[in-house]
Amino acid sequence: MKRLKSALRQGVWPWLCAGSVALSLLMLGALLALLLTRGLGHFWPATLDEVTLANGDIVAGEAVRELPLPDQAGNERLYFIGNRDIDDVRWRWVALDSIAQRTQPATLLRLERRTWGDFIGYLEAVDVNGQRITGQDAWQQVKQALRLPTLQRAQYQLTLRTPQGQTLRQSLATVLSAEAPNAMSVGQKVQTWGNGIWQFLSQGPRAANTQGGVWPAIFGTMLMVILMSVMVTPFGVLAAIYLNEIAHQGPLTRLVRIGVHNLAGVPSIVYGVFGLGVFVYGIGGSLDEWFFDEALPSPTFGTGGLLWASLTLALLTLPVVIVATEEGLARIPEAQREGAVALGATRLEMITRVVLPMTMPAMLTGVILAVARAAGEVAPLMLVGVAKLAPQMPLDGEFPYLHLERKFMHLGYHLFDTAFHGEDVQAAIPLVYATALLLVLLVLVLNLTAILLRHHLRRQRGSEC
Repeated sequence: MKRLKSALRQGVWPWLCAGSVALSLLMLGALLALLLTRGLGHFWPATLDEVTLANGDIVAGEAVRELPLPDQAGNERLYFIGNRDIDDVRWRWVALDSIAQRTQPATLLRLERRTWGDFIGYLEAVDVNGQRITGQDAWQQVKQALRLPTLQRAQYQLTLRTPQGQTLRQSLATVLSAEAPNAMSVGQKVQTWGNGIWQFLSQGPRAANTQGGVWPAIFGTMLMVILMSVMVTPFGVLAAIYLNEIAHQGPLTRLVRIGVHNLAGVPSIVYGVFGLGVFVYGIGGSLDEWFFDEALPSPTFGTGGLLWASLTLALLTLPVVIVATEEGLARIPEAQREGAVALGATRLEMITRVVLPMTMPAMLTGVILAVARAAGEVAPLMLVGVAKLAPQMPLDGEFPYLHLERKFMHLGYHLFDTAFHGEDVQAAIPLVYATALLLVLLVLVLNLTAILLRHHLRRQRGSEC
């Protein structure tokens, strides 16, 4: 009680600050929980239902969600039924009152195919080398054959049957994976779940980004952030040193400092327009005329690419690095500078050997903020180099190995494109959550790396900056 009265006498501001921090942490935790459950839950082998309706129709698929019926009593359930090559419909709403029977057959399969999406139904037989295999042996043969290379699978022909009784012939070479989730144990589901996550992280996208993985987007995002950091750090640090250590502190310097602070608030799309006009069309077009005239009119550097995207984001994050570094320089006591000069150090030696090492934590703080902003930016990248699908990676084994002129994929743009430009938005929703979770974790890993490095430098230097 005494502590409570003492706290109340101090005012409500500490309580408001503590409440704001708690609310922020709660919102962050809720966001991460949503991304974790929706994103990682997508890879869990869901149980497949086969329901018989009152009118005799049969619907088989994965139950996605339930909603109240509009202007009626009761609910309706959304099923993912696949088989787009047969009915040209992959989703179906079913009123719960219309369900006469609901079962979960152990033999109900789900096949992921290269074209036409998933197939949900039954395996009738497997034909291989003139031999026809049926029953449980056919399913075991399929599981073994899926471990073979794609060319060897071509000799396996599957006879499939939909829940409505339609028959379909399918080459095993076009099947990416096959599972019977209703017959799987918990351990088998965990293994399948882990394999799904690994494929999502290591493979490229398919089916207009609604299937497959995001490895090219992960690689492109990390490479662009690394190049941006390498470009922005020296320029930001040199600009901060000039403003704080060299330039005369007069009206002109204050005006420049105000301009730097204002640049941090400019919308990112403006930087994208600047990068398109100056870097892509201006500098890139000139490089094409000087060095790649034989390839014209097809541009080499006169179009969006990794180099121009990295430079544009370096320009966007430059004010952040300048401000953070200058604040670190301002916190260094003047006695440190005067002591170095009194011991015979030149102005350059004093800056490089005394001031800069003590400012390193502040510099890394600026880089951390720059990385956090650059990794999530999408608007400027749409103008200066990001692509929906980049078949060639910017880094490969072909000389000169790092191809700065190539377009690249980015997690942020992949998230935007999958959510709003896909042919099946409903199917893309789980991938949107998974990609968003991956982007948050990538930014977190990059930031933690810089934070740990900053902490190491602080302990090593014993600096309070």
